[in-house]
Amino acid sequence: MNAVLEISSDIKAKLHHLAMESHRNETELANEALSAFIEHDAYIRTRIQKGLEQADRKEFAPDAEMDQFFAEHADKAA
Repeated sequence: MNAVLEISSDIKAKLHHLAMESHRNETELANEALSAFIEHDAYIRTRIQKGLEQADRKEFAPDAEMDQFFAEHADKAA
């Protein structure tokens, strides 16, 4: 199946540069990028849906567990 996509000139230039540097086809690179984006988007949407379903069932992490999580990760966020 062929599709026509309008790609901004700056992204097109970056794609062309990457294709030249990697000795690969622009179409191949664009297909890889779109495939990765679609897979990642599906993964995120599935995780969100599962989280919403857990919230609907009132399945929340206990306060102590959340406090521990934030204490362990506080340094990483700064």
